[in-house]
Amino acid sequence: MKMDLRSLRKRGVRLVHDLLLDSRYTLLYDHRMPGLYDRMVAMKNATVGGMVRLEASSVCQLRCPACSTARGKNRRGVIGWGFLKFADFQKFVEENPAIRTIEISNWGEVFLNPELNDIIRFAHEKGVLLKAANGVNLNNVSDETLENLVKYQFNHLSVSIDGASHDTYKLYRRKGSFNQVMRNVRRINHFKEQYNSPFPKLSWQFVIFGHNEHELPTARAMAAELGMEFRPKLNHTPEHSPIRDKEYVRREGGFKVASRDEFASVRRRAYSRPCTQLWDSPQINWDGKLLGCCVNKFGDFGNVFEEGLEGAMNSERYLYAKAMVLGLRGPREDIPCIRCKVYRTQIAGEISPEPGTKEKLEALVHIGGHVREKLKELLKGG
Repeated sequence: MKMDLRSLRKRGVRLVHDLLLDSRYTLLYDHRMPGLYDRMVAMKNATVGGMVRLEASSVCQLRCPACSTARGKNRRGVIGWGFLKFADFQKFVEENPAIRTIEISNWGEVFLNPELNDIIRFAHEKGVLLKAANGVNLNNVSDETLENLVKYQFNHLSVSIDGASHDTYKLYRRKGSFNQVMRNVRRINHFKEQYNSPFPKLSWQFVIFGHNEHELPTARAMAAELGMEFRPKLNHTPEHSPIRDKEYVRREGGFKVASRDEFASVRRRAYSRPCTQLWDSPQINWDGKLLGCCVNKFGDFGNVFEEGLEGAMNSERYLYAKAMVLGLRGPREDIPCIRCKVYRTQIAGEISPEPGTKEKLEALVHIGGHVREKLKELLKGG
């Protein structure tokens, strides 16, 4: 009976999580009802805990040509160049007990942080789930840290591997070693077997370029062999190594499209809309600056380590930004989002009125349909 209750609770947590994912575009963009989405996020936070993104390192040792970190732009700007201090992480976790999940990867390489082992160990002690789903390059990491990922149940590691051979991998992940990454993945799997643990879950992130598209099938097969989920990703800078065979990429990439622009045209929504993070998983820089989303490198909304998370998120500028990215308020020069490509190309100039009663009912019917389907899955044990 205990196992049944544990299983039911686990499926219930997944239901809440899936509902939030299914609802965010509908409520925020299709119907512009941030208030209802706020309440859903609050329900999720009260049920399974809140989530933030707190970067462990903005420093990276690779020189990927299309990356603003590698080109030095981030170092000179609001992101800066540094590591999350263990003392700041410890204080943040203790001051925010409702936060149960922290994503620690963004602009840099988390494994360069000299205090990472302390961060991983402390998070485990406090029951805080750590993820690096945005991506790591996994080139330079000690055996002790690889073991700690397993020992302290680090939840998820997304490894950026844009190729199935060193000759292809090195064309973009410059100064990196495909063979070293493979060795590190195998060491993680060794420790997972030793500790009889499924954690960390591993995924192989493969950004599709013209120079590596031919290795998609091989990389997918290698990922399966290594127990990694294979996650192809459409390139955000198509001018760098443009796709050569679009039909091949449409077939092998799994998206049925060959670019982000084509995705937007076919699916009628943007490939990525990180603006939703302002509500459900706000990005915090390594030094405490509240960025709001993982794309923002233009300005901040205060400092969480100084003002507290709630104080920074309830500031006038942050609340205005949330309305602005939905088109409910006009652009303002003091809001960092005004300099973001996502805002400029998808939202700017499209100021819309608050939704009427009919639109609100349509949104509720849509969400109600999701709830019914998810409850069926829960009761079936799916």
